[in-house]
Amino acid sequence: MRLRYQYKDPYTGEEEEILIENTETRDQPKNRENALRNLRSILYEKEMNHRREEQMKIEAGKKKIEWGSQIRSYVFDDRRVKDHRTNYQTSDVQGVMDGNIDAFIKAYLMMFGAD
Repeated sequence: MRLRYQYKDPYTGEEEEILIENTETRDQPKNRENALRNLRSILYEKEMNHRREEQMKIEAGKKKIEWGSQIRSYVFDDRRVKDHRTNYQTSDVQGVMDGNIDAFIKAYLMMFGAD
């Protein structure tokens, strides 16, 4: 049993022909069923490869989680909270710890509005 499938990559538009030969048994319907199963497997593997590549692109853009890469510092001794991305700082440490971070959000959004 020979199965030909014209595959068009939905992401790149490239076309290729997938040819599957299956002669495991003398029963043609079973050979066809096995060939279709192999085709599904190939198409599934192509999709998983694409997803892995996309995930690798996302992971490559991430920063490492290490000392010095934090976006905000809380210094309780000096009563100061500073956002390192925007250089906005406040002395209301307790307010920030209670969730009052609207000023930080506004400063971050204003960075993009200035462009």
